[in-house]
Parts: sequence; C-alpha cells; structure tokens
Amino acid sequence: MTEEEQNRVYWEGLRKGDKESFFSLYNNIYFHLVRWGLKITADDELVKDCVTQLFFQLWDKRHRLNPVDNVRAYLFTSLRRMLIEQLGRYSKVDAAITQLADEEVLNELSYEEIIVGVQRDEELRQKLHRALQQLSPRQIELIRLVFFEGLTYEEVAARTSQSIKTAYNTIYNAMQVLRRLLK
Repeated sequence: MTEEEQNRVYWEGLRKGDKESFFSLYNNIYFHLVRWGLKITADDELVKDCVTQLFFQLWDKRHRLNPVDNVRAYLFTSLRRMLIEQLGRYSKVDAAITQLADEEVLNELSYEEIIVGVQRDEELRQKLHRALQQLSPRQIELIRLVFFEGLTYEEVAARTSQSIKTAYNTIYNAMQVLRRLLK
C-alpha cells in the first residue's frame, strides 16, 4: 500500500470519528506539512501552530468532511491557505513568495541582514520565553515533548500517564494562551 493510499484509509477513518486514524494521519504527515510550510514562511512557530490548528479543525469538522482522492495535496493546500491568512497583509505574502521564487537571494544575505535576523530571533526568543512563563508546568512539559522532542500524542500520553485526549486538550489550551500572548 502506498503512502497516499494509507493516508486515504486514515482520512476515511477520521471521517468516521476514529481517533487512531486521526492520530495516524497526523503522525504520518505532520513533519511533511511543517517542512513545506517553512517554504512559505520562515516563522517555524507559526507553521507548527497552523499545522496543529489545521488538525484541530479537521477533527472538529470530521463528520462534514468529504472523501478526498489526494489527502496530502488537500492538507498542503489547506495549510497554505491558513498560513496566508495568518500572514495577513499582502506585502508579507508577496515577500514570502518572492523569497521562494529567488533562492539565490536567500543564499546571499548581507552581513547587515544576518545581524537584523539574529536580533529578531533574539527578540522572538525573549518574547516566547516570557509567554512560556505564563503556562502551567504541565503545559510546558507537553509542549516540549510534542514540539521539541517530536513525540506523538500517544507517546506523550504514555510518558505522562495521561489519556491521549487530555494531552491533546492540554496542548491545545497552551497553544491558545501562547497565540494570545505572542500577538
């Protein structure tokens, strides 16, 4: 069975409300979506947040989903739309598209551009650190396990002695808090 055929099986299971199929689809395509999203914007936190949000929406709308022949293409298109919506202004989208179209520009950043990028990264890191301090220790632990150690929700649940649903809800609530604080 090809990967796409397997994705279709997971998709059909998701449509029927099967959590195992949902998590299998998530685990099967999460890193592909993140890697692809980073081609649209270098903001890895935004990309990860949008991927997670995309799966939350899929689960919430699972009973209204239609059959899909190419699940991967459907998810990539949905992620692209979500990222463009999140990027907001057309100028940011145009800048991201321009960067995609001209890879040589990406490889030849000036010294000043590199310094500005480092400063922006440091500001973002500090802002994220302050936002993380607003989360509970359990929320921080679960975010670390999923986003930094790359564990699946099943692995997180097993490691923390929680149900998968509790782990999922805890991370969802933490992401909502972070999204609010980082805006």
